[in-house]
Amino acid sequence: MRLERLNYNKIKIFLTIDDLMDRGLTKEDLWKDSFKVHQLFKDMMNEASLELGFEAHGSLAVEVFSLQAQGMVVIVTKSNEDIEEEEEDYADDYIEMQVKLDESIDIVYEFHAFEDLIQLSKALKQIGLTQGAVYFYNQRYFLHLDDYAPAQIETVIAVLAEFGSSTTLTLHRLHEYGKQIMKEEAINQLTKYFH
Repeated sequence: MRLERLNYNKIKIFLTIDDLMDRGLTKEDLWKDSFKVHQLFKDMMNEASLELGFEAHGSLAVEVFSLQAQGMVVIVTKSNEDIEEEEEDYADDYIEMQVKLDESIDIVYEFHAFEDLIQLSKALKQIGLTQGAVYFYNQRYFLHLDDYAPAQIETVIAVLAEFGSSTTLTLHRLHEYGKQIMKEEAINQLTKYFH
């Protein structure tokens, strides 16, 4: 579990598939209202309190984004009125949550070197993938895939994991701040020009 403070009243929590499995949960379990999910949220808020000083009192907005095979991103936001009340009165020790759930079909993987992308392209081409987009951001390369068949997901993730690592960066952030190197048919272009 990785935690990051986005601002005074907002944090981001990244849960990997392994984090969920360690707690006996799957990604599908997070869409249910169960004791294990409540315990996971309580653990996340305790860790946020210890690591970031983020106290969860009052009204919270919780957004859960499922990333294909990478895990889950949870954004927790305290409402502004609760921040003011928090300073005045700690007697109301309750949590009121508004939860938004979203799932992404996009796969985004991070690579340290361009050479890793070149080697990956050969393996992806062998399993029939030809599309994709490549971005450069923060001295790293990112590959975005969305043209795979649902039945291929486990194979695609296994191949990607050999050459790169999953990332919590969203496609929106890459569009906004990254430099797009290859807009489409990245796998075709990489195999054509570098093999």
